[in-house]
Amino acid sequence: MTTPDAADTLGKATVLVTGATGFTGSLLTKKLLAAGSVVHAIARPSSDLSAFGDARIRWFRGNVFDPTVVAAAMEGVTHVFHLAAAYREAKAGPEVNHNVHVASTTLLANEAAETTGFCRFVHVSTVGVHGHIERPPANEESPFHPGDSYQESKAEAETWLRGFGARSGLPFTVIRPAAIYGPGDRRLLKVFRMATWPVFPILGSGRSLYHLVHVDDLTDALLLAAVRPSAIGQAFICGADEPTTLERIATIVAGEFGRKPRIVRVPAGPFFLIADACEAICRPLGIAPPIYRRRVAFYTKDRAFDVRKMREVLGYVPKHSNERGLADTARWYAEAGWLKRP
Repeated sequence: MTTPDAADTLGKATVLVTGATGFTGSLLTKKLLAAGSVVHAIARPSSDLSAFGDARIRWFRGNVFDPTVVAAAMEGVTHVFHLAAAYREAKAGPEVNHNVHVASTTLLANEAAETTGFCRFVHVSTVGVHGHIERPPANEESPFHPGDSYQESKAEAETWLRGFGARSGLPFTVIRPAAIYGPGDRRLLKVFRMATWPVFPILGSGRSLYHLVHVDDLTDALLLAAVRPSAIGQAFICGADEPTTLERIATIVAGEFGRKPRIVRVPAGPFFLIADACEAICRPLGIAPPIYRRRVAFYTKDRAFDVRKMREVLGYVPKHSNERGLADTARWYAEAGWLKRP
């Protein structure tokens, strides 16, 4: 547990975690259990719960946007950590994104506002709501420019929650994570694997800024957001002390295995056209497109942020630098057999 105040408060709390089986949610849930929290969690019927073994979690099977499931899961809850997301579901269209992000938020927040003794609603959004940063670094007050239905629905949910909180008095905090990584992550695993290749291909110039957050830092920040009075009604961008570039990421990862990557830059424009065509064909068929716009944008959009508010208002200081976090994660991948040493 990150601080004594978080440990003391959450050790006496009944919490609901949505997205508990995901990468970030599973680590957060384990930290809450270690603190002594009574944990409720919503999981789809298809979700694999084996990673939790016989942990004392009260599972509610169903969709996070099902009113009946939400009402049952919220019984007696004092804190909500709303992490559910359709981020890795490349075939998810506007309806899925709206249900998972917007409809779920309205249901959970309304239930929380009517729950006696409710303390804090921690809503996990994304720095993606800001889109491409024209003049980096951006901060929490920078305008929203979402670039796809995932980001649009996240922005809509966050905007709705802020208005609802002002009207209802619901104590809430919004966390906008940068790109989440760390041991167990599969989304950036492809980048780590590419860094061990003889050639590391980069779409575009390779100079685009990219902000990371280690999952251990993010979950500690979420715990603080649930207990610090200074966090009520606030939004916080959560990321490492400074941004990096894909070239630097590749250099750190390759260096962990005694190699220096050979960078090859490829024009990004044609890949955006291919991605648009793949999405137009695959989504109506319910098929995950092999390449999609958000993945291409990963290589080309500037996403660098000022994280001073996280330090000065929330009171959280990241423990993992980019260099240490990336190197540690590369070693974990290799030891787990997810990454072959070159």
